[in-house]
Amino acid sequence: MVKTFAGARLRRLREEHGVSQIELARRLGISPSYLNQLEHDTRPLTVPVLIRITEVFGVDTAYFAPHDTPRLVAELREALPARATLPDLTELASRLPEVAEAVIDLYRRYRQTNDQLAEVVGDRELVPGRSPHDQVSDFFYRRQNYVPDLDEAAEALAVEIRIRRGEARAALTDRLADRHGVRVVRQDTDALAGELHRYQPQSRTLHLSTSLRSGQEAIRMGAQIALLEYADVIDEIIEEERIYDVQTQILLRVGLANYFAAALILPYREFLDTAEAMRYDIELLTNHFVMGWESVCHRLSTLQRPRARGVPFSFVRVDRAGNMSKRQSATGFPFSRSGGTCPLWNVYEAFSAPGRVMTQVAAMPDGQRYLWIARTVTRHHGGYGQPGKVFAIGLGCELRHAGRLVYSAGRDLQATGAATPIGPGCKTCERLTCPQRAAAPIGRRLDLDENRSTFIPYPLKTETP
Repeated sequence: MVKTFAGARLRRLREEHGVSQIELARRLGISPSYLNQLEHDTRPLTVPVLIRITEVFGVDTAYFAPHDTPRLVAELREALPARATLPDLTELASRLPEVAEAVIDLYRRYRQTNDQLAEVVGDRELVPGRSPHDQVSDFFYRRQNYVPDLDEAAEALAVEIRIRRGEARAALTDRLADRHGVRVVRQDTDALAGELHRYQPQSRTLHLSTSLRSGQEAIRMGAQIALLEYADVIDEIIEEERIYDVQTQILLRVGLANYFAAALILPYREFLDTAEAMRYDIELLTNHFVMGWESVCHRLSTLQRPRARGVPFSFVRVDRAGNMSKRQSATGFPFSRSGGTCPLWNVYEAFSAPGRVMTQVAAMPDGQRYLWIARTVTRHHGGYGQPGKVFAIGLGCELRHAGRLVYSAGRDLQATGAATPIGPGCKTCERLTCPQRAAAPIGRRLDLDENRSTFIPYPLKTETP
């Protein structure tokens, strides 16, 4: 049985609630010295103590699971190439996650400073810093893609204005008009100069493109309600993040407004109960709630309310070139930050069969296995001859949750040899003999010889201790 050491998380949880060691020990029915040992990882958490902790603080047992370790290790490898061994990085990420986060944050700040210097001196070869999009993705990643204040407010508002599945637009139109005096106008895309929506505060008019589907219209209206009605809540969240870059603030504000909109149209408890009853069949959920595939998948990745958790999913959106335009996760799936993702991932296979649901049991280098579901979605904003957009949407969960999904039917989830070996990205992947590798791993020297060739594209020198 694997022992659980989570001292740093226990200490952080206690400090966040303003509880002393003596007081918490009394509530848990253990001695202060035992609690001190737990917080310093000299004793593992036992199941009875773990259950009492979850009852005292109202958190799920998954809070103490080391599910973030793969993500931290992948990021530490980028921050500390060739400076530490994989076992050392794994121990740092699992035993001292706060220290690992601090190291990663320092590296991010270094990259950001380098980027600013590149702007000044015109040197584009310097390491780029984090973009506003990356910072927003990091925000949702750190929170496991769940924002309780907005989620709970949206669910309460859904009850107040009587949101009904498939009929959200009418209720949202009435709310905008009655509460805010906002008029909704649908216009041809050309009249909006290619924009999908535009809000004019002066005339209190929300213009929506006729190319938007009903679910997309509802999301735009729900987001506008968030910006008008819950601006204080959103601004407080942004202030807590200490984000001072204006572009990042705007992107995060939009992201939080869209999060609220999805939570309003697909209220938490109703959506979770339906998803469980339908075994997370995305096709059935899209038909039931009259929403698009991407919107449903994104909402599924946010169901992490304490004491009412859904399957913890990772959500990703990529294009044919491998660009990842969205990545959010309620799990510790280690998305690559150094460019490129694994070509063996079924998210890319989805482009070969548009509209078809692809499933894959994937194994990461650390042995963690995931069930991934992927399908393409297509968007058009005009008529014949107008360019459209094609994305692949991926939704993945750890294999231990796969039995709750309809997509596990007929699969032998225990057959380790049947899992496809994938990695976070070629530059940080530990699969050194992978023939699909597109880049050498960070910090490793190549074993090059003009007198021989190898099947492996990037042969590496054998490291001697």
